[in-house]
Amino acid sequence: MTLRLFVDAPLRAGTSFALPPGADRHARVRRVQPGAMLILFDGGGADWPAEVLAVRRDAVLVHVGEPQAVDRELRWPATIALGMPANERMDTLVEKATELGVACIQPLVCERSVLRLDGERAGRKRAHWQAIAVAACEQCGRTRLPEIAPVAALADWLAAPRGGNGQRLLLTPHGDARALGAPPQAAWCALSGPEGGFTPAEHAAALDAGFVPVNLGPRVLRADTAPLVVLAWAGLAG
Repeated sequence: MTLRLFVDAPLRAGTSFALPPGADRHARVRRVQPGAMLILFDGGGADWPAEVLAVRRDAVLVHVGEPQAVDRELRWPATIALGMPANERMDTLVEKATELGVACIQPLVCERSVLRLDGERAGRKRAHWQAIAVAACEQCGRTRLPEIAPVAALADWLAAPRGGNGQRLLLTPHGDARALGAPPQAAWCALSGPEGGFTPAEHAAALDAGFVPVNLGPRVLRADTAPLVVLAWAGLAG
């Protein structure tokens, strides 16, 4: 399989340049050699074939060919807002949600959240999750990167103005499985709770913000599983 690498700068056909540090490191781990073909992408919706010109101690030089437009996104952009699961579960969720086509992940701090982040630590975690999303895009073939939004308190996020008329789904055992209905016909958002679920007050606030309670079935799903189920549903149904 041809190695795919993200380049955090606009690409142009016919140019030659040294791979940036992250892509350079990945190329060296894979032991690319002069003459090898790569696929580069910059998040703009295209794959860019590139040939390795040289592998030097200080740089991997490549020459960029003509772009090939690629669309591997969900039909309608999906936002997953969730009470962040603890430990490595959030890392796995970001990876799998990226593979399933999420457009934006909104990490939330809820009343029952085990993982609580703020300030500099929240910024470091956000950068870490964005790097996981980049790696997942390289693996799964996406040419557009999902956004990892800044960590926010649930109450503040619900109170913020939010445009669009797409579906707003509240994933809860107390919802109606039939509320999923037809696949989304506009940008949409699913809100999912932390390990301990939403408090009654948080549940009520989500309803007041226009979210429709949805039950995903008779089994109790983990905080990091429920958002992936609804993404898979949207991808298959759409």
